[in-house]
Amino acid sequence: MQVKVLNIQGQETGRTVELPEEIFGIEPNDHAIYLAVKQYLAAQRQGTHKVKTRAEVQGASRKLHRQKGTGGSRKGNIRNPLYKGGGTIFGPKPHKYDIKLNRKVKDLAKMSALAHKAKNNAIFVVEDVQLETPKTKTFMNMLNSLKVGDKKLMFILPEYNETAYVSSRNIPSVLTMLMSDVNTYDLVNSEVLVLTESAAKIFAGGEEEEVAA
Repeated sequence: MQVKVLNIQGQETGRTVELPEEIFGIEPNDHAIYLAVKQYLAAQRQGTHKVKTRAEVQGASRKLHRQKGTGGSRKGNIRNPLYKGGGTIFGPKPHKYDIKLNRKVKDLAKMSALAHKAKNNAIFVVEDVQLETPKTKTFMNMLNSLKVGDKKLMFILPEYNETAYVSSRNIPSVLTMLMSDVNTYDLVNSEVLVLTESAAKIFAGGEEEEVAA
């Protein structure tokens, strides 16, 4: 899959990057994506929810009245769950929501999410952003030139770039991430994927070829 490399003005540079078909050209597995997203969202839950049972709430343990002969229902103490201020029956207790997922399934989910982006023509490759100083306006102008300024997008860098990160962090619709931190949920949650040329070459295996040469 060949993708044209654009400059920050949105114009073609004449260069292209070959993205591997074994990643971007596979038939997406939607169930693997579902499992990966489910695992990601489950991991965000703290699981610290807790209520008090009748053994933990404050109150006397004295029986309110005798068991029989009153004409009313039988009652225990004031901590009875049926009374205001009493304990809670079968309430939530702290526990983890972690879901185990095999590495192969997680990799398949990520590749499937990338394949969906490729099928929808939602992948852009832009030349490496070289900003002398952090400037949100300059970064936004670049996105507008690419005609993706009004979309929810993920901007992927091969390594940490202070100026690019600071320039984009105040734009609510932009999520700037390192390539090593990309996950299935964020891929699915974005409409457009914007790769720098260096990041795209890592996908294409360009770095290994240069080293070998």
